[in-house]
Amino acid sequence: MNVSRNFLLLGSAFLIVGIVMGMYMGGSGDHSLALSHAHINLLGFVLSAVFALTYKAYPAMAATRLARVHFGLHLVGAVMVNLLVFLLLAQIITEAAMVPIAPISELLVLIGVLAFGWNVLQNAN
Repeated sequence: MNVSRNFLLLGSAFLIVGIVMGMYMGGSGDHSLALSHAHINLLGFVLSAVFALTYKAYPAMAATRLARVHFGLHLVGAVMVNLLVFLLLAQIITEAAMVPIAPISELLVLIGVLAFGWNVLQNAN
C-alpha cells in the first residue's frame, strides 16, 4: 500500500467534489452549503494533501503499519463527517439524527491525527 499516493487520491476526490459544490453555489447564488464546502476542501483535500506530502517526504513514516491505520481512519472519518455536514446543511437530517455517527466519525479523524503525530515523533528523522 502506497500511503502517500492513497492520501493524494483521496484528497483529489475531495477537491473535485469541493470545486463542483463551489461552482454550484456560485452559479445558483445559494451559499447555504458553504460550511460543507469548507469542510470538504479543508478536512478532505488540504489535510489529505498535507499527509500525502509528509509521507512522501518521510518514507520511514510511510512504511509503518501506523501509516496504513492512519489512512483507514482518515478515509472513513473524513468521508462520514463531510457527508453528515452536507446532509445536515441540506436539511436532509437533523442534528439529533447525527448521533452517534457524528461523534464516532469525528473521533476516527482525531485518532488518525494522533496516530500521525505519533508516527512523526517516532519516524520523521
